[in-house]
Amino acid sequence: MAVPLSYSFRSLWARRLTTFLTASGMALVVFVFATVLMLAAGLQKTLVQTGSYRNVIVLRQGATSEVDSGIERGKAAVVETLPGIAVDQSGETVLAKEVVVLITLPKKAGGTSNVIIRGIGKRSFALRPQVKLIQGRMPRFGTPEVAVGSSLVKRFKGLTLGSTISDSVRNWRIVGIMDAGNTAFSSEIWGDAEQVMQGFRRPVYSVVIFRMRDSAALDAMKSLIEDDPRLTLQAKRETAFYLDQSEMMAKFLTILGISLTIIFSLGAVIGAMITMHSAVANRVREIGTLRALGFQRRGILMSFLAESVFLGLIGGCMGIFFASFMQLITISTVNFQSLAELAFKFTLTPSVFFKSLAFALIMGLIGGVLPAFRASRLNIVDSLRTS
Repeated sequence: MAVPLSYSFRSLWARRLTTFLTASGMALVVFVFATVLMLAAGLQKTLVQTGSYRNVIVLRQGATSEVDSGIERGKAAVVETLPGIAVDQSGETVLAKEVVVLITLPKKAGGTSNVIIRGIGKRSFALRPQVKLIQGRMPRFGTPEVAVGSSLVKRFKGLTLGSTISDSVRNWRIVGIMDAGNTAFSSEIWGDAEQVMQGFRRPVYSVVIFRMRDSAALDAMKSLIEDDPRLTLQAKRETAFYLDQSEMMAKFLTILGISLTIIFSLGAVIGAMITMHSAVANRVREIGTLRALGFQRRGILMSFLAESVFLGLIGGCMGIFFASFMQLITISTVNFQSLAELAFKFTLTPSVFFKSLAFALIMGLIGGVLPAFRASRLNIVDSLRTS
């Protein structure tokens, strides 16, 4: 005969203070675990949303990021003539030849960090519709004018309308503040590609980006570009490119977080185990009475395991609840691939939620196994004799 689940609930309620303290310890561990997963998920979401499914990015063969890529003008011109590239209403191909350069700027919090200045083409804005002007105006082509991402304005010194950036052979005048939502473009500076190439003495483009006429024709476009011996270039769907950019950093954050969580979880499991052992010691007569009433050892075992799992469930829900408030915070870090500053938010996804909850339940289960076995093995006669 199985012990009713209500018995486990009432037992936890009867020990409210102990239950709360043990669940709080588990909640702290789950909070750390969920926060780290949210950090990795936020990084990936920011970078993946940066790309468009219809866009293709072309880089030098073997390049892993825009920073270490280089495409000569002649090769860029060949790519521009390929069939399958979308055409706008004016008959122009929706393609941009861009250059990406790292500059160092002082942060408001102290120290310096790398920032991407992106030299753009006339179709760059059409390729990135998520980029919106929120102050000032867009930079004019043929002039040393730039627009600065809103995330940079919040974190770096001197990035205001009308101010100048001096990090090359010329000064760059800030004429606009742009916002690209939760994407990496909010952490970039945009100006005319030709001006950036001259200002930083870059003889080649970094990437060529274009929109496909048919978003399902990626394989055909890749073959045209990668099989051409004149080019020695590679082509990727833009969403896949930015997903690759996030993998290394996301893996690092996940491994680091899980390692810390495992250490913390040992303490939480031991706390749950002590709590459940104490519960068994204080309820010896109660357990003996249950056995005398006909409840089997398996029922006693499952009842105490249920209590421990409930503890984990309470702790897990508390930890996830408090971790959800981290979504209100924007943080910045250095992207391992581009070596530039990147701002992003913690993101609580369904996957993070269920992984965190499962982790809490496992902690509760492990912490309750030994006490549950002890309770189920108690002798009926000896239990009833205990005062």
